[in-house]
Amino acid sequence: MKTLIISLKIFFFFTILTGVIYPVFVTGIAQLTFPTNANGNLIVKKNKIVGSKLIGQRFDSVIYFSSRPSAISYNPLPSGGSNFGLTNVKLKHSVDSLKNQFIIFNHLDNNTTIPSEMLFASASGLDPHISQKAALLQVDRIAKARNLNSDGKQIIIQCVKKMTEVPQFLCLGEDRINVLVLNLELDKIDAGNNSKTTNN
Repeated sequence: MKTLIISLKIFFFFTILTGVIYPVFVTGIAQLTFPTNANGNLIVKKNKIVGSKLIGQRFDSVIYFSSRPSAISYNPLPSGGSNFGLTNVKLKHSVDSLKNQFIIFNHLDNNTTIPSEMLFASASGLDPHISQKAALLQVDRIAKARNLNSDGKQIIIQCVKKMTEVPQFLCLGEDRINVLVLNLELDKIDAGNNSKTTNN
């Protein structure tokens, strides 16, 4: 009985320590030092959460930049890739289909080299980034869809370059652009152009 009581005391002590005190302490530190990261890097527009910088989402409209393909339709719960091997016929069909879709959607020449991230889903299916090249290949389509002139197109190109993130610690990964953040900047450009037109 004495051993049982000691065991229960130890059990309850560590339950409170690791299940209550430690989580509260770590959460408090995170909220004080890195509140944005601790809350999931959420993006708020007009007092409404429109997404997270960490999770990709689908953009089908011609007025927005397209995201990287997702094998799980950008659903964060069953995150994962297609798991097709390099010799799998389904993977080849998928790549060919995505390439044709990207070329047709963006009115590109059939011989255009398409960046690999627009042909293959990421391992998580939630990658929010694309390369600068993939973004620049979409500029003509977006400028046309938004009825922008050559000056407006140049503004979009400059926006793409400005929003390009360098590799982490200057050595991990490649240059990349967060598609959601870029599309939100697009709306600001459009709003600015509309405001100028109204004032004129």
